[in-house]
Amino acid sequence: MNSPEPVIIKCSIGTYPRPLPDGMLDKMPEVKITLSNGEEKTLFDFYPDEISFTEVEFIGLTEEMAHRLRFEKDVKYLQS
Repeated sequence: MNSPEPVIIKCSIGTYPRPLPDGMLDKMPEVKITLSNGEEKTLFDFYPDEISFTEVEFIGLTEEMAHRLRFEKDVKYLQS
């Protein structure tokens, strides 16, 4: 029997860069998660001037669903 895919139980979104031009070389924010199996990982970083996230958006999602959320927001931004 297959065990269910772990879901995100905790999420944090890293520090946002400073406003330009000071933040030109600042690191982009990272989405870090804890899964229901106890695994902790960084999912991705993103450009906050293009897309944004809140921690609560990720709670209950699988890792695949979280990546899909990012993809959908990227597509929406690119089509705007």
